[in-house]
Amino acid sequence: MVRRNPERRAALLDAAIEVLAREGARGLTFRALDVQAGVPVGTASNYFANRDAMLTQAGERVYERLEPDEAVIAAGLAGPRDRARVTELMHDLVERVAAFPTGFLALLELRLEATRRPELREVLTRRIRSDVDQNIGYHLNSGLPGDATMVVLLYLALNWLILESLTLPDLFSADQRQDLVTALVERLLAGQPDAGEAATDG
Repeated sequence: MVRRNPERRAALLDAAIEVLAREGARGLTFRALDVQAGVPVGTASNYFANRDAMLTQAGERVYERLEPDEAVIAAGLAGPRDRARVTELMHDLVERVAAFPTGFLALLELRLEATRRPELREVLTRRIRSDVDQNIGYHLNSGLPGDATMVVLLYLALNWLILESLTLPDLFSADQRQDLVTALVERLLAGQPDAGEAATDG
């Protein structure tokens, strides 16, 4: 019988993320998970029916931990709705992901593994599509400048910038990465009015 202790399951999934980031998907075994979590041998197999379940739930756990809390979301709607605010939010996003490097690296491992596991690919596709759609909805409802396409372009560009910073940290300096995020927002929003400008120009 599979146990349902949510705190123990979360701790095991956090341990799975660490193993994925350090050893890759092939290194994530039940025994490796037990060792990483510091639990008796056989514990992980009581929580996950098989290795596929362990991989897919680890992916879900990464997104749970990256999800901003309500205070962060509310803060994102504070202040003026202009390009400077979009830039600030993008810097905050990069910093939040960079503060959880093992999570991002674990997701990279899961994406590679998903090319060989259709069920995992389906789970990741559904979860990431939902994340993108939520980001689009949040941005459009916030009144910040920019459209849905801009949100997707930011998602694609920032993901690769984060990838570079985690896998090839000497390629760009911290200052260069900061400048690149700012330039990205400025160029994507070039020519678009800040909130309120369109209404007052006429």
